Amino acid sequence: MKIASISSIILASAYLLNAAENWPNYRGPSKDGTVNPTSKLPTEWGEDKNVKWKTEIHGRAWSSPVIWGDQIWLTTASKDGKKLTGMCVDKNSGKLIYDQLLFTIKEPQYAHKFNSYASPSPVLESGRAYLHWGSPGTACIDTKTFKTLWTRPDFVCDHFRGSGSSPFIYNDLLVLTMDGADAQYLVALDKDTGKTIWRTDRSTDFKDLDANGNPKRDGDERKCYSTPIIVNVDGRDLLISPGAKAAWAYEPLTGKPVWQFRYKNHSSASRPVFNNGLLYINSGYSVAELFAVKPSGTGDITDKNKVWGVSGSNIPKKPSPILHEGLLYLCSDSGIATCLDAATGKEIWKARLGGNYSAALIRHKNHIYAFSEDGRGVVFTTGREFKLISENKLPDGFMASPAVSGNSLYLRTRTHLYRVDAG
Repeated sequence: MKIASISSIILASAYLLNAAENWPNYRGPSKDGTVNPTSKLPTEWGEDKNVKWKTEIHGRAWSSPVIWGDQIWLTTASKDGKKLTGMCVDKNSGKLIYDQLLFTIKEPQYAHKFNSYASPSPVLESGRAYLHWGSPGTACIDTKTFKTLWTRPDFVCDHFRGSGSSPFIYNDLLVLTMDGADAQYLVALDKDTGKTIWRTDRSTDFKDLDANGNPKRDGDERKCYSTPIIVNVDGRDLLISPGAKAAWAYEPLTGKPVWQFRYKNHSSASRPVFNNGLLYINSGYSVAELFAVKPSGTGDITDKNKVWGVSGSNIPKKPSPILHEGLLYLCSDSGIATCLDAATGKEIWKARLGGNYSAALIRHKNHIYAFSEDGRGVVFTTGREFKLISENKLPDGFMASPAVSGNSLYLRTRTHLYRVDAG
């Protein structure tokens, strides 16, 4: 019994250490912006305060940094989208240790000026980095040798205004989201070889025909930028993927559709969150809406599984929310922070942070961090009353979401990557 207990303690300690050190994908190890409580994060910083190092990142890219061990991985692209590059920075020194052109694109797709040609974030696991730029290219890199193990430049999808959905790992699969003007589908690759295991096309009927009865090609109405999550419902894993006009649940190993939840909007970028049997989904542009949904059943669950829905200027279109102890924290694109009762959708408080926001929120213990497009970093408390802790500023602004490792924040602005330490 003593040996078993000691082993359990060692395993638990190792888990906490890894969880505190690694930030392997967009929104971290929990995929919902939660920071391990063993970390001790700074609440104040500036260009000349608590910055351990600052590294210039060439190109123009909004992908978020991800971390495994002592490596920070990013993607970038030339402003014209013709050169797609993978990068790795040493976590301790800030030194650039890998800077490799992986794809050259002769005729890049159009990307809106608000987006970039490298907006999807990488995903990491032990020994591997998976870098993704949407349909123009996906690559697997050995993180010890920096050898390129496989690439996939062959997917067909007109991202219309640029790609945004990040890849994620499920068991032995690397799952990619392709929501464009011409095609909308999910595809799962063998993460070791890059070969396609399954592909599932979206089943949305956009019902937009021209005068001749042909489908209109309205790219905005067909777009989505959201990254899926995995939830467990009654002992069964489901892949939850928002798209244009609907969110779907799929069997993650096969891609088989399980259910569909319909809404009116498109171009959602916020990643869903899940807790206590409820799934929270942002529907996207036009009139932004947020839904609480029971993720059970099959077929069309729109009417029978909707618990509540709210809309308005305080509902985000891009920034992903935080869910904690029965409260849902939002930051709208225009900088309105809101706290909702997660069970009912009732508003608890609302406060104006100032600025415009695209980055996802993160939470460390009872502190929530929000990062604006003008470089503001706002820290406020969780709970049923709004309390501002600090306002901080770095130049060039944030489009990427933050990463955390140990006691440090890793913040990517439009031009640099920063390591910010406490004290």
